[in-house]
Amino acid sequence: MLVAFVEQIVRNLVDHPEQVRITAVNGEKTAMLELRCHAEDVGKVIGKNGKVIGAIRTLLSQVASRDGRKALIEVVE
Repeated sequence: MLVAFVEQIVRNLVDHPEQVRITAVNGEKTAMLELRCHAEDVGKVIGKNGKVIGAIRTLLSQVASRDGRKALIEVVE
């Protein structure tokens, strides 16, 4: 659920949506998501001063907290 949520957001932000890949490592109370995208799109995902990725992290945390979990996301180049 978290992967699909983040994937939907990111694919709508980038120029190369077909190259967006998100992998999840799930623990008991924590989910770690790794986001990979085209090199030209990394700046769009991070945003100026990290505002876009910060907003994505905030939304992700809120969705995960509904299930009593924590979620982290990392942009991998």
